[in-house]
Amino acid sequence: MNTPPPQSAAHRSARALAAAAAVCLLAAGCSGSGGGSDSSLGTGGRADTARLKVAMVTHASEGDTFWNLVKKGAEAAAAKDNIELTYANDPDAAAQASLVRDAIRQKVDGIAVTLAKPQAMKGPVAAARGADIPVVGLNSGIDSWQSEGALEFFGQDESLAGRAVGDKLDDLRAKHALCVIHERGNVALEARCAGVKKTFGGRTDIVYVDGTDANSTDAALTARLRQDPTIDEVIMNGAQFALDAVDSVKHSGSRAHVATFDLNQNLVKAVRSGDVQFAVDQQPYLQGYLAVDALWLYRTNGNVSGGGVSPVLTGPAFVTKANVASVAEFASHGTR
Repeated sequence: MNTPPPQSAAHRSARALAAAAAVCLLAAGCSGSGGGSDSSLGTGGRADTARLKVAMVTHASEGDTFWNLVKKGAEAAAAKDNIELTYANDPDAAAQASLVRDAIRQKVDGIAVTLAKPQAMKGPVAAARGADIPVVGLNSGIDSWQSEGALEFFGQDESLAGRAVGDKLDDLRAKHALCVIHERGNVALEARCAGVKKTFGGRTDIVYVDGTDANSTDAALTARLRQDPTIDEVIMNGAQFALDAVDSVKHSGSRAHVATFDLNQNLVKAVRSGDVQFAVDQQPYLQGYLAVDALWLYRTNGNVSGGGVSPVLTGPAFVTKANVASVAEFASHGTR
């Protein structure tokens, strides 16, 4: 099922290097450039393995700051691993699939791809495997990466994260939650809201908005909050959407709290000020870093994280006013 790794470039130290980098990232949010004493590293902390070409293809929309963090992590791993990285994105499933096929034609050494709409990626991932190009999944597609033919997966179990949010709302004694999905058909967002609804003891309504149009989203949320003053919690699915929702709550005159999945520098400030009640951090920088680093490890040492049968989880973790200071410094550097 998996693309056999080239045997000629094996390096015994690769596994230890990756483990050290992952621990560093998880504990301190650092870039994971690795230690200079490792024999696989050349001058400046860069691997002395053969130059590889890796493509990362995501379903990101333009202007979504979440994906800047994914890209930064990917770039940090590429710099360490002597990788030529290309990054491309398109929220349209067919267009994203086309980008993956472009990468195959460019004969890259590995592809990291998000599987927000798995069916659209099935053909391109199969084509990559047919061309002996290993593919890893990241961020979206935890329930489908194996059936799609990906080698490994790095991300958050979105259903689990949603259920954790539902439990937290119970702890906060919320009664009526509005879970807002800004991209219809995105399996990760659907799983989050379904998870909230599954465990939250109160009422959960799911509403769809156009995430590409901030004014339309604001108008839809403001109208919904005015229509139903019993809504006491608004759950958003992205940091920038949560910040917009804070304004929507004010415009509507509602007393609802705002919480969100995902984190960025401005969201950290909003949690600190109390404008946003809490955020669920899935560590996008880590997702990008590990996806690229995993392809390097596979190509140079035949390593497969999780043995190819288990995903590598990067979340969820709750960021609240009580613990936000622990991530604020890293957020200010643009890595959390």
